[in-house]
This record gives sequence, structure tokens and C-alpha cells, in this order.
Amino acid sequence: MKLASYNVRYDIKPDNITVQQSLDSLATTDPLKPPIYLALTEEQPWSTRRLRVAEILLNEDVALIGFQEALIRQVNDLKELLGDDWAWIGVGREDGVKKGEFSPIFYKCSEIELLSTDSFWLSKTPFKPSKYPGAGCTRVCTVGRLRTIKERKQFTALNTHLDHSSDEQRRFGASLLLHRARFEAMSTHSAVFVLGDFNSSSAQTDSGAYQIITGSIPPLPIDPVFTQKYPIDPAQLPSFGCLDLRTEGPRRNVSSNFATFTAFRKPGNTKDWSRIDFVFGGSNRGWLVKQYNVRSSRSDDGILASDHRPVFVDVDLLSG
Repeated sequence: MKLASYNVRYDIKPDNITVQQSLDSLATTDPLKPPIYLALTEEQPWSTRRLRVAEILLNEDVALIGFQEALIRQVNDLKELLGDDWAWIGVGREDGVKKGEFSPIFYKCSEIELLSTDSFWLSKTPFKPSKYPGAGCTRVCTVGRLRTIKERKQFTALNTHLDHSSDEQRRFGASLLLHRARFEAMSTHSAVFVLGDFNSSSAQTDSGAYQIITGSIPPLPIDPVFTQKYPIDPAQLPSFGCLDLRTEGPRRNVSSNFATFTAFRKPGNTKDWSRIDFVFGGSNRGWLVKQYNVRSSRSDDGILASDHRPVFVDVDLLSG
């Protein structure tokens, strides 16, 4: 099963071009005519970028995708482009319905079935749309309990986007994610995956959230309401953490691309590059990593599908 995490950049340049109009425009393009190489170096409208996003994903034969920054119109566009074999779960972070950015989980219906889903907010009032004090934005996590159709193996996926401006929110959010992931591991006795844009690197000064989710430093105290809804037996999985799946596969099968955020910069400008997008696996295991790959988002004509690169991980589920 191939998992992916992809921040697609919210639609900052909206227009009225439909998906079908974008697809129809391809029919008027000569497939043998070379582009003007690297001609475009700035952010392009979503109506242009969405075809590139779908192209990357469909060429990877991915089965589950955690998107970040997708507004409802982008969610609907992605559903249309990926096709009828895809379904999705998630809510708008501003109202718990359709307002604001989503952190949706898309899954391929011919390979995966949904057992249950819920969402929670990465704030001090996690069961209603809310923003952590001092955070730049409201942040939400989408949770899905799923099962592979062929092997009947269950797993849980959590997908989220931590704050861009508040390190305290990132640390608090990571603490909630770690608790919920441990609860899922204990409750389902199956694999757990955490996907998302952490806005926290694995190696720099802003690595607090990364260190918490991986168990390198202790989590922050979280709301008792959350721990009461998702109770944990201290005796079970006492050293539970989430493992960075880049470190868990055969070294020769790990992508040489390291950065996942590139910004909309010209080729060769690596000023903002960093690794902040991750796929983690619970330390209770139940999975085996076969390959880890970070794909470029840039096409020959210079268009960047997003200011992030997609992260792909091939896993075998071993139990559940």
C-alpha cells in the first residue's frame, strides 16, 4: 500500500475555470511540442497547478493521500481529477463543515474501506472549531480507521497541518497527535500512521513538534477532556512514539530528495528549503517500509504544482 502526504497550497489565485475546461485545453496542445523550459518561475493559479498535482499522484499508484491546505473547491477538484474510485473524509477547520482549509484523507475505494472517521482541533478545546492561543490559524486533524479490502488488515491514519507561526501550538498539537495515535494503537491493535505538514523540521531549531511526536522529548500537558475521551492505560505501550518512516526503509530505497518545502522559488534557489512534511508510523509497528520517496513538484516548463513536494511511502501491513 502506498501512502502520500501532500500540501497542495491553498487557492490564493481563484478563478472560474472548471476542471473540465482545464482538461479540454490539453486537447489543443501538441504532445510533441517541447515547452519553453523553466519559463514560469512564480506561483501559478490552482486551475493550472491542479492538473500537475493529479498527474503526480496518478502516476504513483497511491492508495491513501493526506492533503493539507485544501479549500473545499480544491477538495472537490481533486476528487474529480482522481476519479470515481476515490472517496475522502475531513471537515473545514473554521466551522467543522466546509469553511476554511481541510486536512482531508483521500482513499482508493477498490483497495481500502472506511470503518469510522472523526476530527479534532489542535487547541485547548479540541472537540469544537477553535484556535490555540497565539497560533496563526485554526488547526484540525482528520482521523480515519480503515481496512484493506483484499487482506482485511485494519489501520488508522491521522492527517494534519501544524501552525506556521507558533512553536508552542506545534508542540501542543504534536502532544495531542501522539496521545491519539497511542490510543489508536492500544484500541485497535493495528498499525497507526500520522501524516502531515508539521511546519517543524527534523533537524533545525524549530524541531520541537518533531521531537515530541517521535518521543525524543516529553509531550506537553493536554486537556483532561481529551484524555478522558481517549483513555490510555499507562502500562500499555509505555514507550510509544511515532517513527519517521524515512529512517525505516532499506537505505537504497530512500529518496535522495530530502527537502519537502521549496517555496515558489526559481530553480537553484534553495533559500527556504526544509523538511517539514512527514509520514510517521506508530512504534507498535504492524507495518514494514519498502520504499520512501520525495517527488519533485516542478515540471519542465517551470510550473511548480505546489510549494511543497509530495512524500510517498510504500508499506506492507503485517497485522490488524
